Amino acid sequence: MMDNVSVITMFTLSGLSGTTNYRVTLFALTLLCYCVIWLINVTITVTIIVDKNLHEPMYIFLCNLCINGLYGTAGFYPKFLSDLLSPTHVISYAGCLVQGFVLHSSAGADFSILVLMAYDRYVAICRPLVYHSVMTKEKIGMFVFFAWLVPIYLVLMGTITTSIPRLCGSHIPKIYCINYLIGKLACSASVASIVIPAFNYTFYFLHVVFIVWSYMCLIRKCIFSSENRSKFMQTCLPHLLCLIIVVVSLLFDLLYMRFGSEKLPEGVQNFMAIEFLIIPPIINPLIYGLKLTQIRNRIIQFLCARHKL
Repeated sequence: MMDNVSVITMFTLSGLSGTTNYRVTLFALTLLCYCVIWLINVTITVTIIVDKNLHEPMYIFLCNLCINGLYGTAGFYPKFLSDLLSPTHVISYAGCLVQGFVLHSSAGADFSILVLMAYDRYVAICRPLVYHSVMTKEKIGMFVFFAWLVPIYLVLMGTITTSIPRLCGSHIPKIYCINYLIGKLACSASVASIVIPAFNYTFYFLHVVFIVWSYMCLIRKCIFSSENRSKFMQTCLPHLLCLIIVVVSLLFDLLYMRFGSEKLPEGVQNFMAIEFLIIPPIINPLIYGLKLTQIRNRIIQFLCARHKL
């Protein structure tokens, strides 16, 4: 394999070599999955945008969570669908960096938005008297802005450091690109390529710590109040379920990527690799759409109005 970075313009992706006999079926299922992701997330997003009664912090954050689901999956599904119909599975060097950037920044934005949702519930239940002064439109706009800006900036720095070292290979043992695997192809590791990912992992681990702390406060506050327990079950439980789904899905892939065995069947490896691109984008909006009464009622009203027409 060529080992000069100036001539490595394409990467080969593995993972689909054993799918020759059922690629059409897999393509149909993948396309169906992607259509469901679009349908569910767009439905929730449009419902929140159109209905002014839903222009509250929790729903605004949920809207951004759904938009981020569309953003992250757009970095994977179109390319994957194309690969299923192609005899060769390659991606350009620039395309690989872009795909890694989109997937990483989407995962980071997921955690940032989930932190905002946890903070919103903490203030609403634990400090209700100052809720409207803390969660103003200006502050919500600032929170959302930084929830997108920070992960994009952090991942961009990681992508830049990944693109600098000379590469000694062009084969990526996965069905999509991420910075970690591109970095493993480098002939030598730089300090930045070690420090920046370590900082990013620590930064988002602290996100999880904050959410856990906020829920400890919420549970302590709600346990003796029936009204607060009702609020917790209605708005906090969906958020907690979404957090668990996101964390477990990402850890599943991250731990396997670093410590997994190549002896596992290829299909199992592929499922572990794309679990966070299937389950959270579908389950998260479904949980909120079914659990939050205002969103559920608004969608039902719209469907009933369309049926009458």
